[in-house]
Amino acid sequence: MGLQISNLNKTYSNGVQALKNVSLDIPSGMFGLLGPNGAGKSSLMRTLATLQQADSGTVTLGDIDVLNNKEQVRKILGYLPQEFGVYPKISSYNMLNHIASLKGVSNKAERKDLVESLLNKTNLWQFRNKSLGTYSGGMKQRFGIAQALIGDPKLIIVDEPTAGLDPAERVRFHNLLSEIGENTIVILSTHIVEDISNLCNNMAIICLGEVVAKGNPIVLTEGIKGRIWKKTIEKAELNNYQEEFQVISTYLKSGKTVIHVLSDNQPEASFQASTANLEDVYFSEITTRMNTVSA
Repeated sequence: MGLQISNLNKTYSNGVQALKNVSLDIPSGMFGLLGPNGAGKSSLMRTLATLQQADSGTVTLGDIDVLNNKEQVRKILGYLPQEFGVYPKISSYNMLNHIASLKGVSNKAERKDLVESLLNKTNLWQFRNKSLGTYSGGMKQRFGIAQALIGDPKLIIVDEPTAGLDPAERVRFHNLLSEIGENTIVILSTHIVEDISNLCNNMAIICLGEVVAKGNPIVLTEGIKGRIWKKTIEKAELNNYQEEFQVISTYLKSGKTVIHVLSDNQPEASFQASTANLEDVYFSEITTRMNTVSA
């Protein structure tokens, strides 16, 4: 079962066009959606999760018309939004049991087996009787995945799932998502390039509501091979370099500013060749799109 998105558009009442002719073909497995804050990622996720209506376009999940058969979609959908609330005084066991009941798992024995399986899968079994209000950020995210897995979903959407997690929790969460993505469509929406690089075989970059790049991360990176150059400069020199070259990113190293420039040829003798990575792909696409809009 695949997810096909064709010419999807969404404009809010304040005039902001959040989605502009978005078209994607998403197969089973982990699919990364990468973009800066305000790019349209959450608007796309909310539309796919049947929480808002698109203005135009089509979305099909297998043979299901997602935009016109919301109830059918919700039966096979798991959704972990960027921010979700929990009842702080209820244990994870009781909360999952309640959610499973709401999702139609009426048989008590089946529900018990399901809840226990999910708690073990998300490594929360030993904390099953603790109230959700005592959970760490990572534990709450794992609980969020547990509730999203109820009902054996065919499509799972996770929006900025690792934001705020410490490194150990982030690794555990990555491992869990990878396991889930073996047999399910999992859409990972994030602005963290490393998450996409580590987890996804397919991805898209979205900026200002438009898809500006899509494909396999390795193939996309190969596309800018030999075109990334770096140089260490003084911070006060940055504006001059931005005016003269296509600076796609900057970062600090030992108190100095390091710039990455996209160029088919060595910009000048003081620049060194830099091995291209997915972050360079991301920044080059975003910078190009932003420059086109401001031109």
